[in-house]
This record gives sequence, C-alpha cells and structure tokens, in this order.
Amino acid sequence: MTISPQTGEDKATGGFTIGFVPLIIAGPEKAANMTTTINAIYRYPVKGLSAEKMDRVALMPGECLPHDRRFAVALGSTRFDPQRPEWLPKIRFIMLMRDEKLAHLQTRFDAGSGVLTIAENGRELLHAAMTEPDGRRRVAEFLADFLGDVEGPLHVVEAPGHAFADARRKPNATTDKYVSLINQASIAALEAAMGVPVDPLRFRANIYFKGAPAWREHDWVGSEITLGAARLRVISPITRCAATQVNPVTAERDLDIVAALESAFGHINMGVYAEVVAGGEIASGRPLLGPPHD
Repeated sequence: MTISPQTGEDKATGGFTIGFVPLIIAGPEKAANMTTTINAIYRYPVKGLSAEKMDRVALMPGECLPHDRRFAVALGSTRFDPQRPEWLPKIRFIMLMRDEKLAHLQTRFDAGSGVLTIAENGRELLHAAMTEPDGRRRVAEFLADFLGDVEGPLHVVEAPGHAFADARRKPNATTDKYVSLINQASIAALEAAMGVPVDPLRFRANIYFKGAPAWREHDWVGSEITLGAARLRVISPITRCAATQVNPVTAERDLDIVAALESAFGHINMGVYAEVVAGGEIASGRPLLGPPHD
C-alpha cells in the first residue's frame, strides 16, 4: 500500500517527503547584506523517528513546537511516571545515536486523529493510534521487531505538557522546552571543511534559516531574536553527538560530524536552543531578525 499525502490541521505538509529547500551560499560580503529568512520548519512528534516538514506553525510562550517530541519509545528498563514527568537522557529511549536502523523508516503523525503511520520505502507497514493503549502497544511491538537487538519490552510514553527533549533545562532558561535553530551558512562552512555534502536533517532542528554569516548564531546567545510574529531568546549553542554520523537517507554511519567540527572550528556546536518569549505564527520565507546589535 502506498501512502497518499494528507494535510493536518496543524498545517504540516503531507506524505513522507522530507526534502530540503536547496540553498546557495553567498560570500561573506553579500551574506552581511542579505535578509535572514526562515528556510524550513520541522517537528519530530516521536523522539528518534522522522522529521515532519511544516509550512507554518504558531508558537506559544514557554513552549516548543506543537507536538514536537510529544512521544518517546522507552527501553524496557526505563521508568517514566506520566503523572510526574522528569527529563531523562536519550539513552533511555530508542534513538538514532544507537539505533541507526530507524532512519530507514518514514513516519507521519496526524495530530487530529492521534494516528502514527510508519512506512519503509513508501510502503505502509503500520497505522496505529498513539493516543490509545492498544495503538501504543502495536507501535512498540513493531519497533522492537524492526530493530531486533534492542532492550525490551519497548513501551511508548507520553505525559500531558511534557516534551522529550535531548537537553536538560539550562541555568539561564525559564523553561525546559526549546526551539532549535540552525544557520545553513554554518552547515555550508562545515561542508567546505569536510569536502562533502552534509544533509541538514542530520541535525534534527526545528528551524533552519539562511542569509546570516556562518556561526553568527553563536553571537545571539543571551539575546532576543524575532521570527515572524514571535520573539525568542537564544539560550545556548547545541553540542552535537554521534547521532549526526547517521545519514538520514541511507541509515549508514558515513560522516564523523563531531570530529570534523572540533578539527575545523574548535568546537562541536551546530545550531542554538531558544525559548519562546512572545508567541506568534512563523512561516517559511518569513524574516528572522537578529538582536539590535547584530
């Protein structure tokens, strides 16, 4: 069965296409004069599973993107209390850093129905309600069978108002729910250093933007930026891990991104975390305004 495209009320784009808008990087002189704009928006409803591209989304103060990392698939030994949810490290869940085979799957979550669809090479393999106990059990059993060598029994976890973020709450933050942003010029700088293309989706960010010089986002830490009608405060750089080794198309570990960042730039950062200070709608193509001193 081939999955047909669908559009949810949250305005995520349909189907299983997660292609990236091509980006031509200007030289530093032109980049300084270019308008910085949002190039792409993604959410990840199930931790460790597919990116879902969105045309636009409304941000709320103190919140991440709606349904971003709403669910996680926990290992057999993981204890998670949905009545008192707490941050847990990603090693307690299935994850690309360890379970690279997950990149072979394409998943789609429909927020209206609560249904998760799992496909491989465009062929539907499972259609189950993540909001129902039986559906969560079916998803967990499918993933356990698909991964094979995994610490089971797997179980799907969720808690109202909780997001399964990779990062703990930062000392300078007012919330533990972040929006992650990546400067595509910084990815281009990494590509130049490595001499190979680097798929932006290796970094699993929410917002990718273009038009700013490489690494300018590091200068924004502690300051506010404006995206469309929303205002965000940049909290910290994002340190990268071995999950970025995994090619999101082939599921092969084919690039040592962390080593390349350290060797070429003296750090292992790509992107920044920000918290939403003032809500509003953001959309692809809309301007991103840096701090006044930028």
